[in-house]
Amino acid sequence: MKKFMTGNEAVARGAFEAGVTFASAYPGTPSTEILENMAQYKEDIYSEWSPNEKVALEVALGASIAGARSLAAMKHVGVNVAADPMFTFGYSGVTGGLVLVSADDPGCHSSQNEQDNRYYAKFAKIACIEPSDSQESKDYLKAAFEISEKYQVAVLYRMTTRVCHSKGLVALDDRKSVEAIPYVKQADRYVCAPATAKRNHPIVEAKLVELEKFSNETELNRIEWHDKKIGIVTNGVAYTYAREVFGESASYLKIGFSYPLPMQKIADFAKEVETLYVIEELEPYMEEQMKAAGIPCIGKDKIPNVGELNPDIIAKALLGEERETKTLEADKVVGRPPTLCAGCPHRGFFYELAKKKNVMVTGDIGCYTLGCAEPLNTIDTVICMGGSISMGHGAKKAFEKNNVDKKVVAVIGDSTFFHTGVNSLIDVAYNSGNTVSVILDNRITGMTGHQENPGSGYTLMGDPANIIDIPALVKSIGIKHVVSINPLHLDEVDKALEDAFAYDGPSVIITRWPCALKRFTPEDKAEFDLERKVCVVVEDKCKGCKICTKTGCPAISFDKTTKKAAIDANMCVGCTVCLQACPFDAIEKAGE
Repeated sequence: MKKFMTGNEAVARGAFEAGVTFASAYPGTPSTEILENMAQYKEDIYSEWSPNEKVALEVALGASIAGARSLAAMKHVGVNVAADPMFTFGYSGVTGGLVLVSADDPGCHSSQNEQDNRYYAKFAKIACIEPSDSQESKDYLKAAFEISEKYQVAVLYRMTTRVCHSKGLVALDDRKSVEAIPYVKQADRYVCAPATAKRNHPIVEAKLVELEKFSNETELNRIEWHDKKIGIVTNGVAYTYAREVFGESASYLKIGFSYPLPMQKIADFAKEVETLYVIEELEPYMEEQMKAAGIPCIGKDKIPNVGELNPDIIAKALLGEERETKTLEADKVVGRPPTLCAGCPHRGFFYELAKKKNVMVTGDIGCYTLGCAEPLNTIDTVICMGGSISMGHGAKKAFEKNNVDKKVVAVIGDSTFFHTGVNSLIDVAYNSGNTVSVILDNRITGMTGHQENPGSGYTLMGDPANIIDIPALVKSIGIKHVVSINPLHLDEVDKALEDAFAYDGPSVIITRWPCALKRFTPEDKAEFDLERKVCVVVEDKCKGCKICTKTGCPAISFDKTTKKAAIDANMCVGCTVCLQACPFDAIEKAGE
């Protein structure tokens, strides 16, 4: 049977067919759907959302040491968080097959950088496999588990956005019954003290020699002979682009097993062709190693290492061909930058915060990053998950040291707070900080598509879960000034900020209201008044001051001819932030 699948869906299916029994992840585009789809196989695979990527990889490693085939999935920057255990199990090896899926994001579609995580495999001395399409995403994953167990090595499974989200027909197979490897205590491998590391390092280097021999033999690295005037070494989705551009006018060495590279196979291939190109996304990972081995090739001197590749870019770079594309007249295209949704509980908070003067606001990764955009224009910095609280603490300490009188507000979401924000807040409490940390609790992991988290009350597999009590957790850390507010009530927001600014010491404000797009749980319906009437503009009262538009709500528009505001009833969810902001009482609830 065949099924139309994305690469992410195919990875989940591959894990099922490979006999995986444990899977973990922290959601992050473009990897999120892997674990979401794993949940359908819950009769065979235990799967969970972990609070961060480091934990996700560690629990998968624990399952591997216990003898089970296990998988951890995350986006590319998540591997930075998980790097600590990864570099150590590069030395210790694994027992049950262990695959770390790294979903890279060339083009920064939803990320703060474009890092190429193939270098992580080389750096950590673990194997690397790269599929090109949905069928390979399933098939190569099954091969990855076989390789992992044969060589007792973890496998970094490098996907990219285009492979993760593109669809293709996938031939399905039955699940393979794989018995867990009986647990045997192996302190000489897994107690990673310095003496153990010294013993294991030579073993790892010898294993890499074996893996390179395998790399030269495996069909994961295959040659497709056509015209030998041009030879192309390529991998991942770049292979499909190269095939589209060159067809059978070139021969291909498609690299599926990319660390260690099959250097002998590449050298033999290079001898058979007149001109050798290396087409890869993003960095010159293969090209650098090939040139170091004395293999002449053409790569990043012509092909960019910035942004996603596509057939047009490759055709222009290597063939000088400008492909005809449809263009739009720029002056006729309306800019549509991303914005907080209508009814977003973060809007009221940012609207009030924007009024405060002499304030630095450190932001974090999540929907609320959009607080930096006009017209709210509130957030000053966004660097990494969990960084807002610790960066705010550092900034405030620097201001104090240099006699700069400036308030600092750190903004973080509930899921991000559980991810790494807790550690940062501990630092603030321990080192007597004087910042205002705001935890925007919208009851779900919003930005990546509403995944459950430790504060939502449910697990990935839909089972009821313990709810982390954020106020209690914050107080247990040592924060004494803690207040919870409804962010849709602007007077509450204003008072909470003023009280926190006046307090000498670290304070925490928790804004608690569910995401406007969330599928409300019975617990949400019991706690919150979610039956809300839409808002309407009373035209006779509207003075055309545009203050309502400064909330940034996409449901509000302004007619330049009539000089009146209007609210789209199809978008409005009745949060009433605009109603409270209007100084002329020109906005009312419908029917009142």
